[in-house]
Amino acid sequence: MADTLRDILDAAALGAFPPADGTTVVVPQPSSRDAGVLAFTAHSVVFTDEDEGWVRETLDGLDCDALAATMNPRFLAAFMERTGRSHDTIDLLAVATPLPGAPPLALTEIEDPGHHRVARARKHRDEVRVWAADGGVLILGRGVAGRLEVAVEVDEDLRHRGLGRALAAAARHLADEPVWSQLSPGNARSLRAFQSAGYRPVGAEALLLAH
Repeated sequence: MADTLRDILDAAALGAFPPADGTTVVVPQPSSRDAGVLAFTAHSVVFTDEDEGWVRETLDGLDCDALAATMNPRFLAAFMERTGRSHDTIDLLAVATPLPGAPPLALTEIEDPGHHRVARARKHRDEVRVWAADGGVLILGRGVAGRLEVAVEVDEDLRHRGLGRALAAAARHLADEPVWSQLSPGNARSLRAFQSAGYRPVGAEALLLAH
C-alpha cells in the first residue's frame, strides 16, 4: 500500500526522503482543499483524487525531461483544467525541528477572528494562530496534510534588521513538531531569513487551490 502524503512529509521532516529513482507516485488528496505536486530529488508525488491513469497518461504525453515532468507548466495546466483548480507559484518547501524554551523576541497573540491577517490565513490553513511582534507578524496553522506551517510578515521600514529571521526562529520555539514553510524561490530575502533560522530545503511544491 502506498504511503499517504502525510507519511511522506513526516519522513522527509526527519531526513528520510523517497528514493531518487526517477519515479512518480500518485497518492490521494489529504483533503478536498489541497491537491498538487511535491517534487523531491529525482522523485515526485502527485496528490489528487483524479484517476491515476489520467496522471500517468498526461505525463507520458509530455516531450520533456521525465525528472521534471510533474512540474512542467503543460502538466500543471492540464492538471488545473482537469480539476477546475487554480495555481499561483511553485514554492520551495522547507522544514525545521522545534526548539526548546521561549521565543527570542516578545510576541502578543492576536485572538480576534476578524483580524485581516487571521481571516486571510484561514483561507488556506486550519487551527490558525497569529502573533504580533514590534514590526512584524507570525502565523502558524495546519495546512497541507495537517502539517504545521509558518508564515511571517515584516513591516517594510523594518526590513534588513533580522526581524524576519527572528520571527521564523520564534515559530520553532512555539511548536512541538516540525514546522514547514512554503517560500517563493524568487524571494531571496525570505529564503535567507528562513535558512538563517535553521529551516532546510526538502523539495518543491505546486499547490492547486479549489475556487
